[in-house]
Amino acid sequence: MAKKETDVKETKHSKEKLLKSKRYAAKKDLVSALLDDNIDYTIQEVDAMIEKYMKGKVG
Repeated sequence: MAKKETDVKETKHSKEKLLKSKRYAAKKDLVSALLDDNIDYTIQEVDAMIEKYMKGKVG
């Protein structure tokens, strides 16, 4: 039997929606500074950006 690969598309959210979420309530200022108003992000992308910033590797 062949294995089927499924594409799981993650939901992307606007900066405004992410800033209003409970998940980022404690890091609202950081999220606001890191994200662009005109781009939608997945939760994984935002978490990765925060982690990268916290480690001091922002380009």
